[in-house]
Formats: sequence, C-alpha cells, structure tokens
Amino acid sequence: MCLGGNSRSTPLIPSGGSVSGGSVASSKGEADLPTGVQPDGRRWQRVALVALVVGAMVTIIVIARHTLAESLHVLGHLDWTWFVLAVIVEGVSLTSFGLSRRRLLNANGHQIGFGSVMAITYASNALSISVPFAGTELAVVFSYRQFRRHGVDAATTGWSLAVSALFSTSALALVMVIGALAGGATAATVAGLTGAAIFLLPGAGVLLALRFTAVRRLLHRFLATLVGFSQRAFGKPDHGVDGLEEFLDRVATISLPWPRYAEVFGLALVNWLADCGTLACAIHATGQPVPWRDLLLVYSAGAVVGSTGITPGGFAIVELALTAALSAAGLHASKALAAVLAYRLVNFWMILIGGWVLMLYLARRRRTG
Repeated sequence: MCLGGNSRSTPLIPSGGSVSGGSVASSKGEADLPTGVQPDGRRWQRVALVALVVGAMVTIIVIARHTLAESLHVLGHLDWTWFVLAVIVEGVSLTSFGLSRRRLLNANGHQIGFGSVMAITYASNALSISVPFAGTELAVVFSYRQFRRHGVDAATTGWSLAVSALFSTSALALVMVIGALAGGATAATVAGLTGAAIFLLPGAGVLLALRFTAVRRLLHRFLATLVGFSQRAFGKPDHGVDGLEEFLDRVATISLPWPRYAEVFGLALVNWLADCGTLACAIHATGQPVPWRDLLLVYSAGAVVGSTGITPGGFAIVELALTAALSAAGLHASKALAAVLAYRLVNFWMILIGGWVLMLYLARRRRTG
C-alpha cells in the first residue's frame, strides 16, 4: 500500500462532504466532490506551501546530484530476485487491506465480491495519491459511491469506511510503538513513541466518546479548537467539526463480534507490516544489509511524512524522509536512496498505474452496465 495514500488510512471525519441518507453530497450538491470553492487567500496559501516544498526539493536535488547519480547507477544493478519478492510482498499488503475492508462491508450480511472490493479500493487509492491536499477526500467519496452502486446500503458503507480508517490508523500506531521500542537511539525512540501516541489518539478518543458523554463533549471542544486553528492556518477543513457527531453515530450503528474485529485489526496490521517488508526486500535488492533493529521506525518516518498530503502520495517528501532515516540507520546515502526508489517503484508507481487502470475499468463497466 502506498505511503501517504488513501488505502491504509482515510480521514476519520471527512471534511467538505457528508455521508448520509444514501448519498454523498458536498455543500454545492451531488455533482461536486467535497472540496468546494476555496477563498483566494486559502488557495494562495496552498500554492505557496507547494511552491516552498518544490523549491526545497529542487535545491536538495541540485546539492545532492552526485548522490542521485550514484543511486541511479545502483538501481541499474538491482538483484531482481529480491525486487520480484518485493512485488509479491506488496501484493500481500494490498490483499490484506482488501480483505479487511470486505469483512467490514459484509457486516450486515451483504455479499460483495473480493474482486470488486479490491478494484474500488485501489482505484480510489490512485485518486488519493494523484491529487494533493484534497485527494483523500475525493477518494472517500469515490469509494462510498462505488460501494453503494454494488448494493451495499448507506449505513454499512459509511460505517465500514469509518471503522477501516480507525483500525488502519491504530495499526500504524502499533507499528510505531514496536519500532520505537526496538530502536536503539533514545531520541528516535522518543520520537517514535510520540508519533505513536498521536496516531493512537483518534482510536482511543472515539472509543471513549462512544462510551462516555463527557468525553464526547470534551472531544468536540478540543476538535473545535484544533479545527479553528487549522482553518486559519491552512483553510481546511471546510466545515468545522460538523461531521463529528455523524461519524460517532455511524460507528455505533453496526457492530461485529469481537473476534471479527480482531481479525480486521490483524489484517490492517499485516497491511502495514507487509509494506514494510517490501522496503526490506528493496534494501536487499540493492545489496545492502537491512537495518532490522531500526526498520519499523524508518518505515514509520515515511508513513508519517506521507500522511501530510502536501504532495500527491507523499511524492518526493517520502523519498527524502526514508533516505534520511536509512542513512541515519547506517546505509550509505546513495544506496539508501536507490533502495527507496526501488521501494517506491513498487509501493507508489505500480499501485498508481494499476489503480488508474482499475478506475477506467470501473467507469467502462458502469457505462456498459
């Protein structure tokens, strides 16, 4: 699964749109996807932020051009056995996420085929990693509409997307905790545990808010403050915390036996760990030893940076973060970059191309069906 993409983790409270009554609509109507028209000031803030990131990346490329040239040379001499294994392990990651989502969609007895779930999930992932800032929101709306067209009712669709996001985020937090405890550097361990705590907050907050009214009110006030700051600084989300109550009600509408929840969480965890395994195979493909002790923490650094949505799918910033983290773990800079580029070829580009092929397939099937 792609770091920074929608497939693993969608926003717990999608901004700019609502999921209710069997339809997904933005404030401007069904035809619009959920971003709406932004004021010129907010649009320029985003343009300035993207320009700053692009400028920084160009500067780094110019300064590190010799390292980049060396890494491209290493890429030309990959161990193809390990690279093919990386593709297979990434397939395990993709499949585990599809299975977890299918388990949730079938909660009320609906039977949607695994092939359809995979096609919708990874077509939406391609949409998510193709559009900066709003890609995740567009992917949520696309997934919702597609699952509805496949006969899943509105309540189950909204619930499954919400719980999938919750479990995916919590599974990533667990990966970060394990990585932080396994890491040897004190500073890295503290950073990993801090990041894990941040990623655990949504899941813990939702569980407590569902059980205790006081926590629900406290969470609402906290999010209102946080969203107010985000709106002033970045112009997002568009609709404040209006979706919080709807989200909590949606999560509470349907329940599964605890063993089924454990199965879904386990699949979400396998999704992240298998993707991390893809990175390990990519490192092996460049002939470098895998820094096993620091691997989960290195991987988590890329996942966190990719979740910002500044660039589509975390393009370039994930590469920079992973290369820096691998270099800090002991790999030579040029070979670390080569390993990251090989990993992203599998984790980003192959999924992006395959997702858009599936997007075209779904569109054609809708026209002919």
